[in-house]
Amino acid sequence: MLFNTVRNQLKKAGYIITLSCFCSTFAYAEAIDCSSNDLNAKKICTKQYQEQRLKLNAKFLTAYLVTDAPLQLLHDTQSVWLNQVQQCKTKNCYQQQFDARLDDLNFYTSMNQTLTQHYLKYEQGKLASQPVHLQIHQLDKDKLKIEGTAYRNPNNRLETQTLSLLAYSTPEQRNQIIDNEKK
Repeated sequence: MLFNTVRNQLKKAGYIITLSCFCSTFAYAEAIDCSSNDLNAKKICTKQYQEQRLKLNAKFLTAYLVTDAPLQLLHDTQSVWLNQVQQCKTKNCYQQQFDARLDDLNFYTSMNQTLTQHYLKYEQGKLASQPVHLQIHQLDKDKLKIEGTAYRNPNNRLETQTLSLLAYSTPEQRNQIIDNEKK
């Protein structure tokens, strides 16, 4: 009789601990916090961007739960994105930034990230004000793909908002990386 009472109490405690673990994960995975008094995020927290925000939050949560990329990468790229979107001055700029972030999150959930190394540019211990994101994918035993993106002002023309690098290594020349952009 005493054993059944203790067992039931342990079961309840186990359920509570499990539930709190799941809830804390979902709370931590929230992407855009509009409840804070951060003036920089107020523009994207307006009603006109509510649908995009909800879609982005859902995609962020999916990426958080599914990706095998480092979770810190999701949070760092989210910070970079928030800094970029705060520079926007037009509705078109905001829409482009939401679309770009959704594409990034789709990439993190769809591709096998275990063979990819990500590097973000830091200055004095903080993410750089002009962010650079470098990805090195191992395609094969002897083959690498290097992608780089330098983010510029999002209010620029679409073709000048980012600078891109795409390069592949070849098995014959392991010391030399071929830059496909210069061909």
